[in-house]
Amino acid sequence: MALELGLSLGVSPRESFERFLQIAKKMETLAVNMMWVVDSQLAMKDAYIALALLVRETTTLKFGTGVTNLITRHPTVVANAMNTLAFLAPGRVRVGLGSGDSAVFPLGKKPMAIADLRAGVEELRSLMRGERRDYGAGEVGLSFKSDPAPPVYLAASQPRMLELAGEVADGVIIMGPSDPDTVNMQLASINVGARKAGRDPASIKRDLWVTIAVGGDDAINDVKSWASAQARWLTKWKAVPSSLERFRSQMEHAAASYDFGAHLSRTADHASGISDEFAKVLAVVGDEQECTRRLLGLPLARLSSITMTLLSGGRERRLEELSSVWTNIKNAPA
Repeated sequence: MALELGLSLGVSPRESFERFLQIAKKMETLAVNMMWVVDSQLAMKDAYIALALLVRETTTLKFGTGVTNLITRHPTVVANAMNTLAFLAPGRVRVGLGSGDSAVFPLGKKPMAIADLRAGVEELRSLMRGERRDYGAGEVGLSFKSDPAPPVYLAASQPRMLELAGEVADGVIIMGPSDPDTVNMQLASINVGARKAGRDPASIKRDLWVTIAVGGDDAINDVKSWASAQARWLTKWKAVPSSLERFRSQMEHAAASYDFGAHLSRTADHASGISDEFAKVLAVVGDEQECTRRLLGLPLARLSSITMTLLSGGRERRLEELSSVWTNIKNAPA
């Protein structure tokens, strides 16, 4: 199986950068291909500083923002940072870009509209290529360019955003419930967008993000904060998969009670509003065999990579557990 493995994590307020880098170095020994760093300025330490440290402390690991936005960070700022990283670590940098979520909502701002994000992707690319843009005070551009520019991965979950990713992005970060029907629907939307733009769908990288907790009965509590974030976001979907409609009240509760200051924290109060049943639908939870079974039930053959969330709390242990599950997947019969 040619599938690659990525891991997603943030640098929590209580975590030292030294420990963060130890985890990154361990990833390289376990053949992890990609590390995505959460960019959420009110909940995590700065993602761009973390990425800069990764340049010097790793040698093969690819890395990127998971994900940044063009609202709290101006396109010229993102372009300069990514060009700098690409200059220091050629071929290892990915730009993970989204419409804006935990970095945006607490400031009273809204995520970027589809049309604005479409323009933003092209604007970011052109800046990284060394082209000039007019921001109202005359044309400006970066003092250096990246050749080639780092690939742009667009984070998406709903059909219209997935279509946009298929139209304009180098890769897609596919977010949402870890449910085969949902993922197949999402992949179809990417193909629709690619064909609309005259692109070969096979040329677009597809990275499915899955939150996973390996363990006994208590593992379910590890994913509930993340599940609450997903439940909150599901209230914004125009059409929720029919299999999830029975959880509508939990989605609404999550939207009303979510604390962005505790974004993705395992101990967040908002996690208590998610039932075990709902959490197991949204995330992958169970012992090693169960987690392997759930992941193998996803359309892995249609993906380029799968990214697992490396939860906080004993990350070294969790990394070993995820590595065992990954080994099972790689060794599974075709």
